[in-house]
Amino acid sequence: MNKRFLAATGIAFLAAGSAAAQSSGNWTGFYGGLQVGYADIDTDVSGIDGDGAIGGIILGYDYDLGDWVVGGGFDYDWTDVDLGSAATVEDVWRITARAGYKVTSVGLLYGIGGYAEAATDNLGSDNGWFIGAGYEHIMAPNVSIGGEIRYHEFNEYNSPGVDVDATTFQARATYRF
Repeated sequence: MNKRFLAATGIAFLAAGSAAAQSSGNWTGFYGGLQVGYADIDTDVSGIDGDGAIGGIILGYDYDLGDWVVGGGFDYDWTDVDLGSAATVEDVWRITARAGYKVTSVGLLYGIGGYAEAATDNLGSDNGWFIGAGYEHIMAPNVSIGGEIRYHEFNEYNSPGVDVDATTFQARATYRF
């Protein structure tokens, strides 16, 4: 009985929050949150690649232009992706720009791109770029959830002739101020 009551209360809370968010439909403002996902990292050197968990924080600002939303932000991810005997990727941070179309007042389909820097345990750090796409949905007046896929490229990573590519898939939850 208690489980049914809790489930019904949770569904009612989400429905009420979603209805309130739909009435506003305004994406303008600052946000902060968390993201977690999977990273697949490849190099052009045979046997030097790896994959694993990635997760961190996100901060940013969006501006609502009617049907379109533009914004910028910063994110930092911790990871521990082992690249064989060569190195372990420890973190990546990004400066982002995104632009998207509101498919509903609470649903945003967007493209994202920008500058990235990745660091390893013994090969130092290097910069590169990334591009990707995502979807974000306002679940309650100040809470949104979403997902992204990003492709990263780091040419000649601290060593002439070694190129590193990474693809990340991440889910995110943000609080909008």
